Amino acid sequence: MFAYYLRLAFKSIKRNPILSALMITAIALGIGASMTTITVNYLMSANPIPHKSEQLFYVQLDSWSPHEPANEPNEPPDQITWTDATNLMQNKTAFRQTAMASSGGVVEPEGQDQKPFMASIRLAFSDFFPMFDVPFLYGSGWNAESDDKRELVAVISKATNDKVFGGGNSVGKTIRVVGENFRVIGVLDEWVLAPRFYDVTTGAFNETEEIFMPFYLKQDLELTNGGNTNCWKSPEGEGFQAFLQSECVNYQMWAELPTDADKAEFMDFLNSYVMEQKALGRFPRELNNRLSDVMEWMEIEEVVADDAQIMMWLSFMFLLVCLLNTIGLLLAKFTGKASEIGLRRAVGASRTDLFIQHLVETACIGIAGGLLGLGLAFLGLEGIKTLYGEFVQNLVGLDVTMVISALLLALVSSILAGMYPTWRACNIAPASQLKSQ
Repeated sequence: MFAYYLRLAFKSIKRNPILSALMITAIALGIGASMTTITVNYLMSANPIPHKSEQLFYVQLDSWSPHEPANEPNEPPDQITWTDATNLMQNKTAFRQTAMASSGGVVEPEGQDQKPFMASIRLAFSDFFPMFDVPFLYGSGWNAESDDKRELVAVISKATNDKVFGGGNSVGKTIRVVGENFRVIGVLDEWVLAPRFYDVTTGAFNETEEIFMPFYLKQDLELTNGGNTNCWKSPEGEGFQAFLQSECVNYQMWAELPTDADKAEFMDFLNSYVMEQKALGRFPRELNNRLSDVMEWMEIEEVVADDAQIMMWLSFMFLLVCLLNTIGLLLAKFTGKASEIGLRRAVGASRTDLFIQHLVETACIGIAGGLLGLGLAFLGLEGIKTLYGEFVQNLVGLDVTMVISALLLALVSSILAGMYPTWRACNIAPASQLKSQ
């Protein structure tokens, strides 16, 4: 019976091609606009490391001013100080842990044909690489001994390796960064994190850094600060070292805590540490330490911008307008079929049969609109890519989930839009239509 209804639906669509095309276009426009914004929001809020996101915790310590919180209503700073980062790293309490910071510097390739260029730098500890499942093309990350000895070793990105070493295995070679010669010990494979959750303070959708080096080199080489630096009081003294010892926050810290017991133990350690620092005259505020897992941290930092969410709801309103237009067109179409419906009722077709028949027709229109809407969504995402450049490359792709969601949205929307016109059509009195003939 379903095949019969499909044949009737296709004949009806062919019989009124202009009206059918208008309905398909209306649904396609609504689906295209909706799926463009839904896809961006979906990828912005996706779990970037699903198999262990509940084991990775971002560390916050409330070292801020006694007179006001870092963020209302009573939120601690979103970063920590150099003093706290180095102190916490000296106590190996967590299963894995890393303090980190963003910086930058000039890379000087050896070849005379290659010009120096600015590169982004991620300062971190050796646990960074296994914690975040960093993929390697050649070599590996450094070990804890390199952290402690402050060795001039570096892990470089695949793009940097291609630019400086022509894409070959550069492990063991020398790369000159910020005026120093670093030994390359690892080359990353393609590593795309969307969002780049380990440091959302410098941009959740920025590209992966080009060079990684041991954290303590920040002090030895007096590397510049990257990202946001916030201070609630001025450094006590002048110069780089005084700034490091200040209450300015510019550093991030993550801990890998596989079990609830590990998390509780680490929180106890943080509380004890803060109490010790209070005795030294620091941390004037009440105890207010936080551990947030990956998804909680992205929500706190509002990785999905309010503007993106507003655009999504506006696109849903546009879809609603398109569906209201579709309802009007369906009413006009089904009213024009009144004599056909009356005749079918007169020869024995039940209201249920007619209801199903016309719902199948609206479903076919919805599927066609959904397929066309997918094409429009693809064009919309390509337009976003053109407008905003490479940093949105990972946010403008339609995956299988989004394709299925678009078709389901179109199907459900069209069926809902067709409910009232179909109900009206099924309640046409057959006698009145037969008399008119």
